[in-house]
Amino acid sequence: MTVTPTVIPEVLIIEPKVFGDERGWFTESFNAQEFSAATGLKVEFVQDNHSFSRQWTLRGLHYQLEKTQGKLVRVVSGSVFDVAVDLRKNSPTFGKWAGVELSAQNHQQLWVPAGFAHGFLVLSDTAEFLYKTTDYYHPQSEVCLAWDDPVVGIQWPLQSGQSPNLNAKDLAGLSWDKAPKF
Repeated sequence: MTVTPTVIPEVLIIEPKVFGDERGWFTESFNAQEFSAATGLKVEFVQDNHSFSRQWTLRGLHYQLEKTQGKLVRVVSGSVFDVAVDLRKNSPTFGKWAGVELSAQNHQQLWVPAGFAHGFLVLSDTAEFLYKTTDYYHPQSEVCLAWDDPVVGIQWPLQSGQSPNLNAKDLAGLSWDKAPKF
């Protein structure tokens, strides 16, 4: 596997080896020993999540104040623009974001450490998104940072004037100034 740091060094692009021929392809999407050796991280995943979304759906930017989650995310159908925002007050990249296109075609994954808000925008007609988490979902401590907060300034790949499809929780996301940090 190949590991590439993003503009935030702890947020990593993971590229597993893909073996293909005229019949199709095969990849080992996760191997704990190889992940640890390649990233220097020893993580234990406790939950897998799978979502299906239509084009221009934006999910996020979510995080949990308790039971904080590291996430290893990937797309198995379609493509998304995936984003992580650093909420760690003592970090040199506090308030910065990293974004990458993940797709079924490029097989890339993104490691989002605990202490980050996370979200994605569906670019294809539909997308299926899978992610492993290092702790369980804890709805009582879930927070949503506003996807369009001007202080954070994420450059979502939307056309000028276009709005994403959001649910009520994501519409009510907190501004950077009001969102709790770590």
